[in-house]
Amino acid sequence: MFEHRIVPDGVPAPERITVMQGQALVSAAPQAELSTVLGSCVALCLFDPEARLGGMNHFLLAEPPVGVSGDTVDEFYGTYLMELLVNQMLAKGARKSRLRAHLYGGANVNRNMMRIGSANADFARRFVHREGIELVRSDLGGSNARRVDFRPASGQVRCRTVEDRFAPPVQPTSRPAKATGDVELF
Repeated sequence: MFEHRIVPDGVPAPERITVMQGQALVSAAPQAELSTVLGSCVALCLFDPEARLGGMNHFLLAEPPVGVSGDTVDEFYGTYLMELLVNQMLAKGARKSRLRAHLYGGANVNRNMMRIGSANADFARRFVHREGIELVRSDLGGSNARRVDFRPASGQVRCRTVEDRFAPPVQPTSRPAKATGDVELF
């Protein structure tokens, strides 16, 4: 699944995997590096140090608006992606009591828009606290986009501010009429 590349000092180079909006990915591969760019979106990086397993999600909005039917699953919402990431970690051998969390993003990048980033950041903090997951580090809020690189097998994270000219444009995302997926709520 992963291509092994060797850098001059003999150490395999990381295999970068981009985590897009609406995704949650988990890996224990030592060479894997999960990467994403966030504006108002939030990414949760989870790590189980004993299982040497980690994962990242990238959600667009915290929760569906009031009045939206609960019959469909929308993979762009944090309510779905947070549970999905935890469930994927548990399915691959992680234990909830050992999980360590990092939260990134939640910027209010456009002054003329609602404070979506703040709402996303607040939701993510509440979720981690409610689930009893230790929050090791967070870099949330502000007005600048961020690039996050996470090595899931070691739990190493690098978060950098992205200059406005390199930030992804703020634009509506088209969504499928109906999303499907299995999530176990606990």
